[in-house]
Amino acid sequence: MNCELLATCSALGYLEGDIYHKEPDCLESVKDLIRYLKYEDETRDVRQQLGAAQILQGDLLPILIQHRQDKPLFDAVIRLMVNLTQPALLCFGKVPQDPNLRHHFLQVLSYLQAYKEAFANEKTFGVLSETLYELLQLGWEERQEEDNLLIERILLLVRNILHVPADWDQEKSVDDEASVHDRLLWAMHLSGLDDLMLFLASSVAEQQWSLHVLEIVSLMFRDQNPEQLAMAGQARSAHEQGADVAELEILRQRETAEKKNRAFQRSSRHSRFGGSYVIQGLKSIGDRDVVFHKSLHNFQTYSPDVGKDTRYVPRRRQLAQEHCLQRRSALNVRLFLHDFCSEFLENCYNRLMGLVKDHLLREKAQQHDETYYLWALAFFMTFNRASNFRPGLVSETLSVRTFHFIEQNLTNYYEMMLTDRKEAVSWGRRMHLALKAYQELLATVNKMDMSTDEAVRESSRIIKNNVFYIMEYRELFLTLFRKFDETRQPRSYLCDLVETTHLFLKMLERFCRNRGNLMVQNKRRRRKKKKKAHPQSPASAGNGPHPPEDAEGVWPGLAEQLKCCAQNSELTLDSVVPFDAASVVPVEEQRTEAMVRIQDSLLAGQAPEALTLLRSAREVWPEGDIFGSPDFSLEEEIELLRQIFSAPLPRQQEPEEQGGEEEEGEEEEEEEEELQAVQVLEKEFNFLDYLRRFACSAVVKAYVLLLQSYQKNSPHTNHCVVKMLHRLAHDLKMEALLFQISLFCLFNRLFNDPASGAYKELVTFARYVLAKFFALTEVNHKAFVELLFWKNTAVVREMTEGYGSLDAESSNRKPPKWNPEEEKQLQELYLAHKDIEGEDVIDAILARLNTTTRSRKQVIHQLVRLGLADSVKDFQRQRKGTNLVLWTEDQELELQRLFEEFQGSDDVLGHIMKNITAKRSRARIVEKLLSLGLVADRRELYKKRQRKPVIPNPLDGKDPLKDPDQEDPEEDSEEDEEGPGAEAAQGTSVHILQSLRQILQEEDFSAPVLWLQNCLIRIADDREEDGCTQAVPLVPLTEENEDAMENQDFQKLLRKLGIRPPASEQESFWRVPAKLSPAVLRRAAASLGREGPEPQSADRPEQGPRKEKLAHVPGSPVAAKKRKSDLESAEGEADKESLSSGPQKLQLLDSDGEQEKNESKNKGLIDSDPGSPELPRMHKRRRFLIEDEDD
Repeated sequence: MNCELLATCSALGYLEGDIYHKEPDCLESVKDLIRYLKYEDETRDVRQQLGAAQILQGDLLPILIQHRQDKPLFDAVIRLMVNLTQPALLCFGKVPQDPNLRHHFLQVLSYLQAYKEAFANEKTFGVLSETLYELLQLGWEERQEEDNLLIERILLLVRNILHVPADWDQEKSVDDEASVHDRLLWAMHLSGLDDLMLFLASSVAEQQWSLHVLEIVSLMFRDQNPEQLAMAGQARSAHEQGADVAELEILRQRETAEKKNRAFQRSSRHSRFGGSYVIQGLKSIGDRDVVFHKSLHNFQTYSPDVGKDTRYVPRRRQLAQEHCLQRRSALNVRLFLHDFCSEFLENCYNRLMGLVKDHLLREKAQQHDETYYLWALAFFMTFNRASNFRPGLVSETLSVRTFHFIEQNLTNYYEMMLTDRKEAVSWGRRMHLALKAYQELLATVNKMDMSTDEAVRESSRIIKNNVFYIMEYRELFLTLFRKFDETRQPRSYLCDLVETTHLFLKMLERFCRNRGNLMVQNKRRRRKKKKKAHPQSPASAGNGPHPPEDAEGVWPGLAEQLKCCAQNSELTLDSVVPFDAASVVPVEEQRTEAMVRIQDSLLAGQAPEALTLLRSAREVWPEGDIFGSPDFSLEEEIELLRQIFSAPLPRQQEPEEQGGEEEEGEEEEEEEEELQAVQVLEKEFNFLDYLRRFACSAVVKAYVLLLQSYQKNSPHTNHCVVKMLHRLAHDLKMEALLFQISLFCLFNRLFNDPASGAYKELVTFARYVLAKFFALTEVNHKAFVELLFWKNTAVVREMTEGYGSLDAESSNRKPPKWNPEEEKQLQELYLAHKDIEGEDVIDAILARLNTTTRSRKQVIHQLVRLGLADSVKDFQRQRKGTNLVLWTEDQELELQRLFEEFQGSDDVLGHIMKNITAKRSRARIVEKLLSLGLVADRRELYKKRQRKPVIPNPLDGKDPLKDPDQEDPEEDSEEDEEGPGAEAAQGTSVHILQSLRQILQEEDFSAPVLWLQNCLIRIADDREEDGCTQAVPLVPLTEENEDAMENQDFQKLLRKLGIRPPASEQESFWRVPAKLSPAVLRRAAASLGREGPEPQSADRPEQGPRKEKLAHVPGSPVAAKKRKSDLESAEGEADKESLSSGPQKLQLLDSDGEQEKNESKNKGLIDSDPGSPELPRMHKRRRFLIEDEDD
């Protein structure tokens, strides 16, 4: 020992009999030892020297027991003992790989085991319990910081002592014998420390020690089996006694068989002349057969490997070792632990687990502290299920949120095990803990199904419904099986995985059987491709069925059906839902799909279904009378259905089949952008389809690996393995999946096992598989060769249905081979068109080939194979617009001529692009016209559109649900590309604002409207004074204003004024956007202050009752004319205001709920106004806002 260290230890004091006499410098010496430990080297030399000198046993523990009144000395001794008992893994960071450092690691571990044995003393824990009790009696106002530190150090000291692993070689204890850990627990019980742990776990005032308490409790029950602990003190059941008798019978049968084998091995002849035999068919090193020089009874054990050295297995390929062993403690210890568990569940479990989980979610805990949470969940829920099942005691962890928490951690451990290869074994252990917790959750929910309480069974049904619905919970076991690694995960993990999968499948099968159909979530990853548009024929331009050309001839028959079914009183709306509740598209945006469904029903001749869909859609979307008014008569409904029947509605393109994505022949030269999107759908669950996911070689390998140790497995584990293999072989008719030589060798070993009578289920299944195999060999003689390989479902199908059956089906996916006639025609076409300028040779060949199944890629590759071309790159398509950068003088003159020629047409830019010789993009032509000074503003080149009725011409291909004045989105996007930010807002429509203000005044919202007007004026003044613009929230301070902000009509008014709603959950108030200038805000406030409705124009006559009614009919000419006149009047007023406000710019804003999205895209979109009484059929409108150009 170091001289200074020896002198310091000598200055502590000495022990005389049972009395310890401390030296005057005892306190300073303890502090010196703490300082020495702080500066020890990587071998932990100071710690080893103090352990060899037994300082803790001979000095520190006597000081702790006899000098407890000396508080400074007591605190220092506790600090030193916490440092000395620190786990060896924390001292060295990890188990060292270097032999020298590993020796020091094992030495420190041996000293810790000696410390643990010294602490197994009632007096030591008595002092700690008394001190901890006195500190906990202090209130929070009396407790000092030093007291909290001492409480934490005592808890850490107890944690460190319990954490010391047992030395199994040293103890060599059997079940029901008291080990060092049992003596330590009994000392804690006698001192009352276990009661203090229960108090800390249940006290609301001591929440800060929750993680320490949970860690100590987990270490107390580290070696215990919760099911055995739950049965402590109870008489053994008949089932347990029968299991013991069966186990003894297996051992007796094996012993009897061994005696018979030894008897047969005794030969009556001389031992040196046993005879020699030749093994026919087994070759030796040469060409001759093997000569066997032993007795015949030894032939069964013959192996060519006898006498050879054992093959060395690298460390990275060695099987993972079991990290924990469970044993049965002494009876008195088990009884005390049983009572502790019962009290913990009764008073502490729910509160402590909720608190710990909150710390974990808020990241207040240390790294990997969630493992204690997972262990406690699995242990105490198992104890509750095995002793006296009461779901209320574990209600905190019995929820779908707990399933999600465990699934997240399990997935995280699995990913870290694959990435962090150096710590893969540690991640595998944490993964095993999470799996045990998941298994116990499923077992508890399954136990709830057997409860006599209806409320408990209903809770179980709700939990199962949520768990089985989520796709991640169903796919979890498949992922764990496919990534199982026997070098990182022990056999116990595989055993728990098999049992958990068996329980999950059993619960899922029973749940599906009790229900007619089960809808589950399904996530599909789709690949979207954006390609350059190709010219299509009119016949292939549509994505769905179109109305027949003789629609007028078909309609009378449908009209008669509609009249007949309308008179039927059995026509109900409950059976038809016009929207898809599981779709990611909001219900408000599914009106077009509902219209398409109505048209499909009419095209299919199902008039009653179309009428029912129309009426159901009218109830779901009453705003705007898109599907008619509730007061419609039968004739008006038939007229509306006729318009829907003949309208060319837009249809979404059907998703491509999965196989189509993998087809060869796609053109690689085209511009395409691949995007992967996860689509969440709902589908009806099929249990057999889900079971087919387990029919793969990775899953079968894991099950066969576990079955190899069937003698060591429990009967339940063997049953789980056989049940899964039986599902694959019998239920799925895939017996060939189990035709593997390793499994057959296992069956042979099973048949030769003397105790095979105890494995009747396994023997029956083995005979079933072998019978299927030998029946297959009569048809397929190659099945013997297939035994050498693991198989997938495709190979299984070929084995049973014949080889080549899959090739016949897959031949449709592969491109057909070129025959000599096709190659000759290809050569002739290439030679005829290769020298023609201005023509793509591949397009010309494709247009003239006799076969239509060839793609551009196939033709190019065949030309290269025939030697007609050097490389595929010789046929790359020239992209439009990439080579034309500069304008020549002739091209500028041609552009000027075309502009002068088409200057008076409705679409100047469109005519120029059609007739110009050098093809350029729209943006390039617009820029050139601006640079030449032919136009002053790019808005002069916009296409002039005419107002049209709502129901469009069947040939124009537009959406009838959109407003006729709405611009083509492609045109809008192109114009946005040409001049982003060129449009600015122009002022809100006075006519619409006055209508909304009049409605609000009728609803007694005059005061909120006045408050809104004052707010706008004040914000305008502030922005003029400060010069800075930012979004300003509208905060209602009175109850009347709060009610108004929640009113739908008032919110419509806010949207019309350009005020945006809360953008996310973090915002609570409507806000005035920063882009609204002071002038715009004042005009909006002035529009709120105008009284009375807009005076009717003199040239607009009063509408009669019939026209007023027709104005509400969707698609009627009266409604279209009324909208046209309203928009013209509104735009005229806006133009007058814009002329008087100086230089401005135009920006088109959304007028309804999609304002946020449209602000981000800077596009002019048109939204619906369902509440406007003046324009019932007008689906989307415009609103203009004026801004200064300096903005």
